[in-house]
Amino acid sequence: MARYGFGIVGAGMIAHFQGRAVRDLKNARLVGFCDQIEAAAKRAGEEFGVPWTTNYQEFLSRDDIDVISICTPSGTHRDCAVPAARAGKHVIVEKPLEISLEKCDAIIKACRSAGVKLCGIFPSRFSDSSQAVKKALEKGRFGRLTLGDAYVKWWRSQEYYDKGGWKGTKAMDGGGALMNQSIHAVDLLQWFMGPVESVTAATGTLVHERIEVEDTAVATLKFKNGALGVIEGATSVFPGFMKKVEISGDQGSVVLEEEDIKVWQFAKERPEDQRIREELGSKTKTGGGAADPKAIGHEGHRRQFADFLKALDKGTEPLVNGEEARKAVEIILAVYKAAETGRPVRLPL
Repeated sequence: MARYGFGIVGAGMIAHFQGRAVRDLKNARLVGFCDQIEAAAKRAGEEFGVPWTTNYQEFLSRDDIDVISICTPSGTHRDCAVPAARAGKHVIVEKPLEISLEKCDAIIKACRSAGVKLCGIFPSRFSDSSQAVKKALEKGRFGRLTLGDAYVKWWRSQEYYDKGGWKGTKAMDGGGALMNQSIHAVDLLQWFMGPVESVTAATGTLVHERIEVEDTAVATLKFKNGALGVIEGATSVFPGFMKKVEISGDQGSVVLEEEDIKVWQFAKERPEDQRIREELGSKTKTGGGAADPKAIGHEGHRRQFADFLKALDKGTEPLVNGEEARKAVEIILAVYKAAETGRPVRLPL
């Protein structure tokens, strides 16, 4: 089994979760960190006992790095990913893939041209609960899909934005409660329900000061299969609640709260249904990031990294390749456009 060397660029909070995920994989090893802020790079390197640097070009020249994982501010992902691809490194990018479709496409093109694999991070797809919902959808157990809803009613203090530097800025964050926090639920929703045809929306900055983006958003969706839906995303809701995705059809409904299946009901009961309700009804072991961005685990990252390395071994596509990671960004940008214009927006943009 090949053992892949991981280099992580951007040594902030999420990089430490990624480092733990890599450490838990038998066919991967963490070989270094890079961050333009020396103190951050040093702290991460010392925590994991690996070399660190502030020189990205030097980092990309290392022969022991097979995979570059990008954990920098959202609006810098293209500028990190394209040179990595050109250096022959496989590329993993934390959500969002980028903050514009043009930048997303530049990353995808660079990786395709260089013949390297690309993965966008959406760990929620890899939970046992999400996988069970996806399988039920593929088996047609919901009948005709009628409603698909995502609710991310989270809380972030003013201090969170004030200390973040780039957080809450259009140039680096690309958006607020939707692009930064709710994007995981948006990705799950479109993965379950299929492509979105059109959106209407309203957004606002209702609680926080000194930010350029929304802390509250509501959108209505029409999916290409005819189903309707709602997205509610916020960092303005105290004390913050677990993200929730609800999928309904004329033959069944499921309510997924973080990793917990709260409702699993189908018109035609199957032997495995009771087991699913029992085993997947209390899977969430963390705060889910609802009020504290650090209150998450790294198991989702570990599973997604394992899927990516499997794709490298077999020469196949990872579950969340660049084109897949782009989809949630496009939906969120459509929501922003609909809110700005006050008119329905059709996809693709």
